[in-house]
Amino acid sequence: MTSKPAVAIYSGDIPGTTFIERLVLGLALSGQRVYRFGFLKAPVAYPKTVKVVGYRNTKIGKGLHLLQYTLLLILFRYKDKRQLDKFLKETATHLTRAKVKAYPVLWHRPEVFHVQWAKDLNNWMWVQSFGMKLVLSLRGAHINYSPIANDKLAAMYRAHFPKVDGFHAVSKAIAQEAEGYGALKARIAVVYSGLNLEALEAEKLDGSSVFEMVSVGRSHWIKGYHYALDACKQLKHAGIPFKYTIIGAAHDIELLYQIKDLGLEDEVVLLKHTPFDRVQLLIRKASVLLLPSLKEGIANVVLEAMSLRTLVLSTDCGGMGEVINDGVNGFLVPIRNPKAIADKLIEIRALSNESKKQISNKAYNTVTEQHQLEQMVKGMQALYGDVLHNNGKGHHG
Repeated sequence: MTSKPAVAIYSGDIPGTTFIERLVLGLALSGQRVYRFGFLKAPVAYPKTVKVVGYRNTKIGKGLHLLQYTLLLILFRYKDKRQLDKFLKETATHLTRAKVKAYPVLWHRPEVFHVQWAKDLNNWMWVQSFGMKLVLSLRGAHINYSPIANDKLAAMYRAHFPKVDGFHAVSKAIAQEAEGYGALKARIAVVYSGLNLEALEAEKLDGSSVFEMVSVGRSHWIKGYHYALDACKQLKHAGIPFKYTIIGAAHDIELLYQIKDLGLEDEVVLLKHTPFDRVQLLIRKASVLLLPSLKEGIANVVLEAMSLRTLVLSTDCGGMGEVINDGVNGFLVPIRNPKAIADKLIEIRALSNESKKQISNKAYNTVTEQHQLEQMVKGMQALYGDVLHNNGKGHHG
């Protein structure tokens, strides 16, 4: 066996999220052989160690993809195909769609199959029957609240988590949540998200004279934007000039109604999903990156803001306390507490430039010490090595 086995990073679509693409790139640059299975939603340019086995998400694209791998399996691995077909007939809701996804994986058979979304786990338990090691990433929404709202999903987790060879948790808090569904502690590796700091502009930009806050993330109740808006009302009542931009929440009816109801139309802006470089610019210009969430793993946007030397105010949810030390490298407040958010924003606004610089420098140091891309890649490779050599029974730190 080679020291760097073939690993499939499976997210369903290609390219995936920022974290997933960073992982793929980091593994590839380290010399790892990486497979990307799924549908191609946009052109990609990976290093040569990445093999893309993708299809266009059209009837013709999926049909040709399925035909190719059906023929290969019939001609060369018919017994394996029959075994997989039996499993898919018992578990798949849409059999043809399941074959489009599964046949290429069976044909190429990477040594490690790393599923990025816990909700997909039921579709991939079969890989273990063909000698592939199954690794699952644990992220906020899929663990923190989706199984609470969905009994069938929770039951699926409890049935399958004890069988998974290895888990990647983005925070210690997420790891503990997963244990509640039967994930074995000894098989969980806490690997923090890593940033490619060379690709981020570290120089802080001067903002306007107005106190500017920015939040980034989809419009969902778990993000706590309602509490942030209530805090904004308190700022306005205190006579503090400010601007609050929420990126990713454009056209949210409930938020728009709340903004109008609180009389914040001149202070709050809702933007649609925005290109990364534009988001980066807005963060660099902001006085504060505000994360008012009720649940998180460790929010990547917080790490990015810290790397850009923008002050961060976060609720003390999920794994955020593993990154932020209140008053030292950022600021923490309790969840669901608009007054605490407002009071802390007023406190941050009153800080001297020297104090702000000290805190932002410590935030940057935190990212360089525990959230660099190279560290994440090494952590993942240690997890892959463990599931291959110790069958996932060794303890991860």
